[in-house]
Amino acid sequence: MSTASEDREFLETYDPAEFDRPSVAVDVALLTVSDGVLRVLVVEREEAPQAGRWSLPGTFVGMAESLEDAARRALATKAHVADVFLEQLYTFGAPDRDPRTRVLSVAYYALVDAGRLSSAELRRVRVPWEGEEGGPVEVVAADGEALPLAFDHAEILGMAVKRLRGKLDYTPIGFQLLPERFTLRQLQDVHETILGRPLNKDSFRRRMLASGQLEATGEREDEVEHRPAELFCFTHRSAL
Repeated sequence: MSTASEDREFLETYDPAEFDRPSVAVDVALLTVSDGVLRVLVVEREEAPQAGRWSLPGTFVGMAESLEDAARRALATKAHVADVFLEQLYTFGAPDRDPRTRVLSVAYYALVDAGRLSSAELRRVRVPWEGEEGGPVEVVAADGEALPLAFDHAEILGMAVKRLRGKLDYTPIGFQLLPERFTLRQLQDVHETILGRPLNKDSFRRRMLASGQLEATGEREDEVEHRPAELFCFTHRSAL
């Protein structure tokens, strides 16, 4: 084992320019559920490369910055949101993924209640595969036309959807897409939207109530035309 003095001596003569150094970026798939539709925040690129295409919020990582700090900075500056659930997803490193230079992207996905975002910033996600098959997905405009995505962001977004579907049944991750108080119907809507298929109402309700993840608030919905439903909250919401 080398000593501290040996390490100092080595570092004094070490030349980092001996090796090529790729750039490191982060890209964040910010997902939400609104009106029974899975949506993502994308930004139209105004400058080359790939100007006019749509991209996930992202940025290059600063030399004195952690990966997560860079991801949160990208969300704050490009999506104008903070204090949301954020988890590292996967590293995308194809040599030609960015035409500027060799860029490694450490992708994250973030989940947020749609009420915290402007609907004008969100676009619908169209998933062409079932279950956890995986693969690229599409982001579509209001007229149903697919938007051209920049770089490999269709693959990044597809990986985020696959991860979310895979974790939904064994983690309380779906609660991050709901307001602080919600109904069981709203919770089921989130699960069905993410999974892309309907669920049995009675069995879903029993499973959720038996999970220990829900706590009744003693309150009910207001200003609704139907019979007000009971409101619940998540018992361990702080997963930020």
